[in-house]
Formats: sequence, structure tokens, C-alpha cells
Amino acid sequence: MAKTIFDELGGTYIRQGDYFLPCLSLPAEKETKPIGVWGQRHLRYLKQHRKVLYTNLLTSGKLNSYLVDIDEQAEDTFLRLVKQIAEREGLTEQLKAENSMLWVQTMNSIRNRAMDIVNEEIIYN
Repeated sequence: MAKTIFDELGGTYIRQGDYFLPCLSLPAEKETKPIGVWGQRHLRYLKQHRKVLYTNLLTSGKLNSYLVDIDEQAEDTFLRLVKQIAEREGLTEQLKAENSMLWVQTMNSIRNRAMDIVNEEIIYN
């Protein structure tokens, strides 16, 4: 009987009832870092809309590092955008001291716009 590629690469089988099933496992990732909110959103997007990319990353053992990278990139972009938009609109600490409700309203608007930009350009792309 000719050996299969699985046998040639040192694959093993386990008996389940009357059948021999190959012992398959995913490669372990080198290091696992926690994935933030941006990485979780991108993971959900990959699972729902980019199934081939998700499967390739998962089976190659690169999914966690990919998601950590996306999370860091999105967080940096978000913070940079919030700072730039706040400076452009003249949002100052003086306004925060004088009219805190207007400051909070403006800051929430800025954060929402920055979040939309990050979602469109990094997370759901």
C-alpha cells in the first residue's frame, strides 16, 4: 500500500470506533497578547465576511499576532485622529473649565467621527 503525504510527513492516526482518523492540531502561536476592542471587531468581521482569510490565518498560526497588529494600528490611528480633530476645532482646556457640557458634547462628536474613520479604513476593510 502506498504511503500518503500525511504518513510521509510523520502524521499519526487515532482509532474512533471502526475508523482511523488523522490526529490534526493547529500550530501553536509563539506568543499570545491580549486583543483589544478593535481587534475583536476585526475578528468578527473576518469570521462573517472574509472566511478564507480567517481560515488561512487560523491554520497558519498567525491569527493572534495579526489581530494584535490591527488592534495597535487602529488604536494609534484613533488617538491621533481625536487629537488632530480637537486641535483643528479649537477644543481647549479653557473651554473644558468654562463650559464642561459643551466640551463633552464636542469631544463625543469628535470621538464618534474618529471611530467611524477607523472602522471604515482599518477594521471593515
